[in-house]
Amino acid sequence: MTTHPPRTRQLDSADGTGPTAHDAMHAPGPQVDDHMAVDVALSVLMGARVPHLLLRDEDGRCTGLVTRAQLTAHRGGSWYIDPTRLRDIPLDRGPFTSSTSTLSEAEAAMRVRTLDVSPVVDAYGYALGVLALTP
Repeated sequence: MTTHPPRTRQLDSADGTGPTAHDAMHAPGPQVDDHMAVDVALSVLMGARVPHLLLRDEDGRCTGLVTRAQLTAHRGGSWYIDPTRLRDIPLDRGPFTSSTSTLSEAEAAMRVRTLDVSPVVDAYGYALGVLALTP
């Protein structure tokens, strides 16, 4: 689901419970401020040739993930106004996957929430990468 290759690292956590989300995550890709306009974000996404953008607040903490389909759908709606900001459109706002979650816990949570991709964050809410489900 993502164009980024998986990181290669040891797949057993330090406590022996198995791989963690941090072990299986991919590079985060482009991150943009959540006050960016939808049109600009769509241009960034298409220019970077990536399937999604991570959103961050003014402090740099992860506030969501937006896909091309979400941006295109919003832009095509009758309610669309040119200066609409990313923070104003409906999208998943978390909770996000903790880097210390076991891979099986993270996968189960993503399947329950029907997410294909989830940001992986540290204890302070900063994006470290993304976790993508494979079919």
